[in-house]
Amino acid sequence: MTRTLYLFGSAAPPVVDVAKVIEDAQARGFDVCLGLTPTAARWLEESLDGLAALTGHPVRWEYKLPGQPDAWPKADVILLAPATFNTLNQWALGFTEKFVVGVVAEGIGKQIPTVTMPCVNAAYVQHRQFERSVAELREMGVEVLYGEGGFVPNQPGQGKPKEYPWHLALDAAERIAGGAA
Repeated sequence: MTRTLYLFGSAAPPVVDVAKVIEDAQARGFDVCLGLTPTAARWLEESLDGLAALTGHPVRWEYKLPGQPDAWPKADVILLAPATFNTLNQWALGFTEKFVVGVVAEGIGKQIPTVTMPCVNAAYVQHRQFERSVAELREMGVEVLYGEGGFVPNQPGQGKPKEYPWHLALDAAERIAGGAA
């Protein structure tokens, strides 16, 4: 049985490798729908048509207009990675101006299994709101892959986007979706 994965990404360097992540998810049996924050969509602007062809679904970064049909099937699981400091805090605080933040916030209420993995540097995590947001999302049932067994922050300017542990995020999405897709 094919399961639908909403793969959402925000504007952190690992998002540039999203095509490889989509292919990995598809190899695991997922039907992938890709959503991006507006800045991430701008970063990937030249690849958006190819990403839509790869997934078989339009890439979304904006809310649809009232009365427009939804172009995606219903999600079985949501993965938001990389999740920036801004996106994670907006989600935890319920600020849903961005399409992807609105979908993941609503997904909690719809009880859609959700996992996220931040991509933030060690300076951002010193801000008290970051830990509060991680705790809040975990209390709401979101699996947050942060710290040991997930993403470990690097020093500012020392990022290693090619080392972002995408496999951990996909493993978690597969597990919370109820096993192999």
